[in-house]
Amino acid sequence: MTPARRKTRRQVLRIATAGTAAAFAHMSRGDVAASEDYPSKPIKLMVPAAPGGPTDAPGRLASQVLAAKLGQPVVVENRPGAGGAIGARVVASAPADGYTLLVGNTSTLAVIPAVSTSAGYDPVKDFVPIVKLTEGFLILVVLPSSPWKTVAEFVEDSKANPAKINYSHTGPGGIPHLAGELFMLRSGARLTGVPYRSGGESLTGVLSGAVEATFEGVSILSPLINEGKLRALGAQTKERTPLLPQVSTMAELGYPDCEANTFYGLAAPAGTPEPIVKKISAVINDGFMTPDVQAMIRNLASESKPNSPEEFAAFIAAQYRKWVVVGNAAHVKIN
Repeated sequence: MTPARRKTRRQVLRIATAGTAAAFAHMSRGDVAASEDYPSKPIKLMVPAAPGGPTDAPGRLASQVLAAKLGQPVVVENRPGAGGAIGARVVASAPADGYTLLVGNTSTLAVIPAVSTSAGYDPVKDFVPIVKLTEGFLILVVLPSSPWKTVAEFVEDSKANPAKINYSHTGPGGIPHLAGELFMLRSGARLTGVPYRSGGESLTGVLSGAVEATFEGVSILSPLINEGKLRALGAQTKERTPLLPQVSTMAELGYPDCEANTFYGLAAPAGTPEPIVKKISAVINDGFMTPDVQAMIRNLASESKPNSPEEFAAFIAAQYRKWVVVGNAAHVKIN
């Protein structure tokens, strides 16, 4: 094993274990006493994205569950910018008392640390994972009027005409950008990424015909696919979703190891007492399994399963490892 690979392996293992262990290492009797009374005042939930978006929705579900079960108001604060890094930095510097939590996502907890040289925070040193809220995946879509009815046709045309097909994304290093890079690595397709300032503008780019394709989350695309406004060519997930059973996975179409997950979860500033972290995790796991909340999650084209802080930390590690590999192979680095 080369020194570079050993270094990457150490980084992955560090993410898998340190996120939970480091935050609990220096608990005092005062921490335990404070956690027994938690919460005694309102909780702030930092959503590092604009209201109404895919990160906002699971965050607001979490706020409702926490407020109902903990008996204190939970205030959602939206702080978009820098792919979510701005909001993440705010929480990283907040007191480690359980009253300021981050609604982290694929970008803030895995992608930005994997490809950025100046994130402004360390997801291992600065946060402790609490619980994964929901999970989804990305889909490759084109306009119904496009000439491509299959992924194979799309790939073949892109190889024959390398400058022909553009795909929209939300900027270098974002999950739609890296999903496209991953697809090119696995399929050999030749695409040109076109950055937009937001997910809404990126989607408008393909709907208006300004670009030929995009890779975006199932929660955003499923209504447009079901309404016939977009044609889904392939899903970047291991298994078909019941919400779009007609859409084949990339693996089924002959492109394995092409999964691009979107996930949303809660994290707290490092040093937050372990009993508080476990209490929040238990409350979310209990509340998110109720039939009403499960129905809401399905309406978001997502899924949610019970998980522990340790399991969430290991999941983040796997995501981080994937995007380090993709970022290095595609020479993606952002400042």
